[in-house]
Amino acid sequence: MSEKQIRVISRLDIKAPNLIKGIRLEGLRVMGDPQQFACDYYQQGVDEILYMDVVASLYERSSLHDVIRHAVEKVFIPITVGGGIRSLQNATEILSLGADKIAINTAAVKQPQLIAQIARQVGSQAVVLSVECKREQQGWQVYTDNGREKTGLDVLEWIAQAQKLGIGEVLLTSVDREGTRKGFDIELLQAVSDCVSLPIIASGGFGELQHASAAAAVPNVTALAIADGLHYRRFTVAQIKQQLHSDGFAVRM
Repeated sequence: MSEKQIRVISRLDIKAPNLIKGIRLEGLRVMGDPQQFACDYYQQGVDEILYMDVVASLYERSSLHDVIRHAVEKVFIPITVGGGIRSLQNATEILSLGADKIAINTAAVKQPQLIAQIARQVGSQAVVLSVECKREQQGWQVYTDNGREKTGLDVLEWIAQAQKLGIGEVLLTSVDREGTRKGFDIELLQAVSDCVSLPIIASGGFGELQHASAAAAVPNVTALAIADGLHYRRFTVAQIKQQLHSDGFAVRM
């Protein structure tokens, strides 16, 4: 039996000031106040909160500063923030507000050296590469701007490059699976796990309790980012952790 530790992360996609949820990152539906959801998941025992500003790159700004300020007063678990981080200054601002990690996607694709710059300043452990990807005939392509813009980058090559530049973790979102409840893209997770030694956060597709254990079984997957399953109250954090525990994974109960 594996004793691998798995973290359960609640993913909150924000379109200021609301928590939203879509399918394949489209058709966004307003869910409510992100702070209420974050506090609820904290009470349920979630391990981390992931805030993603889904329109920040489009408008070239982040609107999450107030969200973070309020969150750190009520939620005492690690917080990761992504969306609109385009410079070292943006990154250090977010961390100074109380976030533990920043997640970068669009800016890193446009300017890969930004990864190295931020990692040198704040430490690799605080830098998450957010990768949104879609399956193609050969492999997977990286997308930016909340899954809207093609980059021409191959997912495996991009993550390998980013690992050399100093990222500490990968948030891997399958746009094809996101919001579909069909399960994580295990083939994608396995392919990335085979080509880098970084811890992977699996995101996109959770729909049944057994999907959690299927993703957790991939060697470098150390965390699951869940949105739909929690937002629609189809599962509690405890149920997800109980399933993982039953299948031989270590979880913080």
